[in-house]
Amino acid sequence: MGDNRTGADAAPEEVSPRKLAKRRAMAGAACTVFAREGYTRASVDALAAAADISTRTLYNHFPGGKAELFRAVVTWTSGEVRDTQIARIHALVDPGRPPRPEDLERDLVALARALVGMMADFPDHFALVRHIHAEADHVPPELLDAWREAGPRPTGRALAEAMTVLAGAGLIDVHGDAATAAAHFTALISHAIVQLSHYGVLPLPQEETDHLIDTGVAAFLRAYRAG
Repeated sequence: MGDNRTGADAAPEEVSPRKLAKRRAMAGAACTVFAREGYTRASVDALAAAADISTRTLYNHFPGGKAELFRAVVTWTSGEVRDTQIARIHALVDPGRPPRPEDLERDLVALARALVGMMADFPDHFALVRHIHAEADHVPPELLDAWREAGPRPTGRALAEAMTVLAGAGLIDVHGDAATAAAHFTALISHAIVQLSHYGVLPLPQEETDHLIDTGVAAFLRAYRAG
């Protein structure tokens, strides 16, 4: 995948492979705790226990404590999800081979299912995102920005580029704003699913998920199909 360095390994040339592996293991264990407890409720003791280390060891690796560890977790897991999302977008919207007009709805449904399926593929990450939204007033602003920059913003740009490809092929009309078209696509295919499933914590029946995706894509095309 891409450069998924955590805050723990922001300067890899200065960190030994053994220490880097230790920090990654700690971030992985912390992700589970943050996903379960959220940022506010997760204690340093619980984070250290999950990684099977002492709190002193945790502070040795993350002098900023919980905030620094949270930033490392968020940027690391968001990077993994971002790379997978962008790969799926590129696989399903190929600039060199845009869909035929009669296949546009089918291909957008396939893209929507691939993106919505991320919640099942990365459950801890999306449980973490659920807590980020719920605790936005308690999470330091710089940590929120680090999360957005690691994941949502580049993914949104990739989807906007896909919309530009479809517009260039004469399949949709983005009305001069591909980013807004991408945001509308995301909202229409996923908002109800995210809310009803609580970011995948309580998965919906597949039939209901498929129906919400199909109707979301149909609504998007009513607004954006060219001509």
